[in-house]
Amino acid sequence: MSDPLQQIPGQASALQAHADAFARDGFVVVRGFCPPPVWERIRVEVLDALDPLLGPAEFEAELGYPGAPASRDASGGDTPRRLLHAYSRFPALRELVTGDRIRGYTQRLLGTETAYLSQCHHNCVMTKYPRFSSDTLWHQDVRYWSFQRPELVSFWLALGDEHERNGALKVIPGTHRQTFAADQLDTALFLRTEAPANRDLIAAASTVTLAAGDALFFHCRTFHAAGRNETDQVKLSAVFTYYGGDNGPVSGSRSARYPGIRV
Repeated sequence: MSDPLQQIPGQASALQAHADAFARDGFVVVRGFCPPPVWERIRVEVLDALDPLLGPAEFEAELGYPGAPASRDASGGDTPRRLLHAYSRFPALRELVTGDRIRGYTQRLLGTETAYLSQCHHNCVMTKYPRFSSDTLWHQDVRYWSFQRPELVSFWLALGDEHERNGALKVIPGTHRQTFAADQLDTALFLRTEAPANRDLIAAASTVTLAAGDALFFHCRTFHAAGRNETDQVKLSAVFTYYGGDNGPVSGSRSARYPGIRV
């Protein structure tokens, strides 16, 4: 299959520059990936699903990360963390995440002629509410995924501004190319912040500041984390994961629960 972005003047060179940065750092930001009329329509669909809350959803209290309510019965226990199965429930988002531009990027970043959207991992809208949001510790997404190779790309779309105060994502460049000793990770495979071997890694982290419509592509082995939302406005981000046609999920695993969607 030909690269659809090769047909758009100026897009091919920009795509190659982004692919080079992704290969080096394990992530790349694409400013203005989604035009205002599209992300605004997606945001309306998402807000309609939040008030009143329409499931399926994951709640902050269910994960128990630092800062989250202690239980579903505690104050803030009904605070959602993710709206699940986003591909099947938000039409405007579904059109975007299987469109020509996402196809061009996922093919190039994965180095494949065929790319698939996973319905099993991410496939959600991440919500970060004031007061009851939590800290997400340093981790690699691939830790609980089962594919032939740990080579997947996630697409993160900002549906509003993302910055340090409202819990924007943080990434550690180059960690997708590194290996880590067992004593650098805890039992849940989070990076141990107190381990001497991790101090320089964490010191090299950067916050990914995004405007609405900006996209972040990041490798499944890139360590990332996020803080709490200290503002008075909810933060919304759509997140999807893609894999190559020659790198399918392991049969019988959670990664194979739902079929991939070819983009």
